[in-house]
Amino acid sequence: MGTSVLSLRIDGELLDRLRDHAAKRGMSVQDYVVRTLVRDDFDERFQTAVEETEKFYGVP
Repeated sequence: MGTSVLSLRIDGELLDRLRDHAAKRGMSVQDYVVRTLVRDDFDERFQTAVEETEKFYGVP
């Protein structure tokens, strides 16, 4: 899989918060944001899978 560039315009306060969160984990802001997006994407896909399984088995 290749990589692409995504530019974001965010306010200074949010960037400062992202820097703080990333620094606590020893990460760059870019890595922190990507990890967060991947985690959220996984959570959404997992929740969808759970809902589909419940529908299939008829769990209320």
